[in-house]
Parts: sequence; C-alpha cells; structure tokens
Amino acid sequence: MHNEGLDTAGLFAAIVTVIEVIGVVVVIVGIGIAAVLSVRALVRGGGGRAAYQVLRTTIGGSILLGLEIFVAADIIHTLSAPSFEDAAVLGLIVLIRTVLSMSIQIEIEGTLPWRRALLTSGGEIVVNAIANEANAKK
Repeated sequence: MHNEGLDTAGLFAAIVTVIEVIGVVVVIVGIGIAAVLSVRALVRGGGGRAAYQVLRTTIGGSILLGLEIFVAADIIHTLSAPSFEDAAVLGLIVLIRTVLSMSIQIEIEGTLPWRRALLTSGGEIVVNAIANEANAKK
C-alpha cells in the first residue's frame, strides 16, 4: 500500500512537470509569434510604433497564458501532497502571479481589469493578435 502512495506522488509530479513544460512552450511560442507578427506589421508599412505595439501586446498575452498554466500546475502540485505549508506557499504564489497578471493586463489594455466590459485572458489576446494579422492580409 505504501508503494501505491509513491506511485501516485510520482504520477502527480510527472503531470505537474508536463504542465510546467507546456507553460514554458506557450511563452516561447508566443514570443516567436509576437516576433513574426511584429515584423509583418512593420513590413506592411504600419511603422515602428505599430510593430512595437503588436510585439508588446502579443508577448504580454503569451506571458499571461503561461502564468495561467503555471498556476494550474501549482494547484495540482498542492493537491497531490496537501499540507498547511504547501497551501500557504500556493496561496502566496497565486497572489504574486495574480498581481503580475493584472499588471501585465493593465499594460496591454490600458485599463483596470474591473473596468473592462469583457474579460480577456492571455490566450484571447494572442488569438486576437493572430486574427488581426489574418484580417490585415485580406
């Protein structure tokens, strides 16, 4: 029965590692997408300011999406071995990442999150940037 606990802990650790790797890949791919979209905005004649805005917005969105994925990994990690100390650390991590996410979102959108008419996640920001690029081609 003791081996069963170790197997479960190992499974949760593997799941958390996979989710964290996905978070890193999302951020890296997002930066690549941001670079491509920015260069395309520059080539289309949008100027440096438009290219910078596309780059900044898309990188910010990919970081937001990555942070959301990392929080999910932290939650799963804490659920796999619940202790008061783990829960406190998770609470602190979620608090820090929430403040960071809100700061990035305020930078991207230029408004406080609770003043937005619609909620926009990091994934939606990246998708909107890609959609805007597709519409610009037409």
